[in-house]
Amino acid sequence: QFLTFSGATDATVQHAAVANYAHPATPEFEDFGEANLLGNNGATNYIRVDWFTPPGLGTWGDGRMVILGEKGYIELRKYIEVGREKTGDHLYLVDDKGEQHIELAGKVGFRFFGELILDCLNRTEKAMTQAHAFKAAELCLKAQAVARKIA
Repeated sequence: QFLTFSGATDATVQHAAVANYAHPATPEFEDFGEANLLGNNGATNYIRVDWFTPPGLGTWGDGRMVILGEKGYIELRKYIEVGREKTGDHLYLVDDKGEQHIELAGKVGFRFFGELILDCLNRTEKAMTQAHAFKAAELCLKAQAVARKIA
């Protein structure tokens, strides 16, 4: 997503860390990870993943994305609107015109997944190019390779 939304075609891993906070009986397990990327166009990215979904959360995870630009930002809350609604697909847009909350559930399709399946079947590159997929995988592997174990 970072490469797509930022327009970068490559990136370097500036920082990466992993941890096993809650599973001491399985020391090789990683239940936390984070990384910072610097795109070849100057864009930056912070990624964080963990296995810590509290039992009280109304869904399996709390996926969020924030895209920050010079004139505003977008926040997408994919699975739940914590403390307000059990629905997902909420988009917040803040710019010089003000603040907007846009409910996207049922309004925006998921064409990427269908296009990806068709790409696999038809050997096309509609969802993404093969070079893009390999670059994303390469960045994941590089982040894992340099990740500092913090716990």
